[in-house]
Amino acid sequence: MFLCFAIAASVVGMGSDPAQTQAEQARGGLLLLLVCFLNTLVLSYLILRSRWHGVKLMATIFIVFYGVMTVMSQIESAVFITKLPSGVLPKLFMMGVLIAGPFSILTVLILGKRKAAPSDEQTQRLSMPAREWAWKLGALVLAYVILYFTFGYFIAWQNPAVREYYGGADAGGFFAQMADILSNQTWLVLLQMLRGLMWIALALPVIRMLKGARWETALAMGLLFAVVMNAQILLPNPYMPETVRMTHLLETATSNFIFGGLLGWLLYPRRA
Repeated sequence: MFLCFAIAASVVGMGSDPAQTQAEQARGGLLLLLVCFLNTLVLSYLILRSRWHGVKLMATIFIVFYGVMTVMSQIESAVFITKLPSGVLPKLFMMGVLIAGPFSILTVLILGKRKAAPSDEQTQRLSMPAREWAWKLGALVLAYVILYFTFGYFIAWQNPAVREYYGGADAGGFFAQMADILSNQTWLVLLQMLRGLMWIALALPVIRMLKGARWETALAMGLLFAVVMNAQILLPNPYMPETVRMTHLLETATSNFIFGGLLGWLLYPRRA
C-alpha cells in the first residue's frame, strides 16, 4: 500500500511539498507508513474472513476501499473546503483509483484468496422481507444523520479553530444550531441522508461476504468506516491546519465507528 500511495501521488502530481524541511518530510513519511499499516490491517482482515474469492473479491475490495477512503471523504472536501486549488479534487479522485486498484488485486493474491476454499459456504445474509428492509434502511439513515450532526456539534464545532476555518459561529446550543441548519441549510441535511444511503450501499457487499457472528460483522464494519476513511486525516496537508484535522479525526472516527457497528449489527440476519 505504501508503494501504491507513492506511485499514485507521483503519477497525479501530488508528491511532497519541496518547501518542507527534511524533518517534516521524514515525519510525513512515517505518518504515511502508519496510515498504510492501519488500512492494510482492516482490509486484510476483511479479505481473510471473506467467503468470496478471485475477481469477485478483488472487485468488492476495490469498490469498498475506493468508496470509503476517497468518495465518501472527498464529497465532504468538495462541499466544505473552499480553499482547494483548481484541479486538486479530480487529482484526489484519480489518486484513489490508482491506490485502490493495484492494492485490491495484489492483496487478494498475496493472501491466497485467488481460489475458493472448501469451507467457503453459501450464505443467506441480507435476505429479508421488503418491510424489514424499509424500516431498517430508514432507521439507519436517521441514525447516521443524528450521529453526523451530534458529533459534528459537540466535538468539531466546540473547537474555535474549526469554526474559524469554516467561517461559522455557534448559534447558542445544539438545538439552536440544528434549527439554523434546517432553516438555512436544508440541503446539508438532505446531503447527509444521501451519504447515509451511500454508506449502506458500500456496506452491503461486505456484510454479504463476511464469515462470523453478528458481533464480528458489527466490529468489522465499525473498523472499516472508522479507520479506512479517517486514517488519511493523520497526513499533513497544506489545506487544513493540524488542529482542525485532529478535531475532525476524533469526530468522524468515533461517529463512523458507532454507525458502522450499528449497521453491521442491524443488517445481520436473525438466523445466520
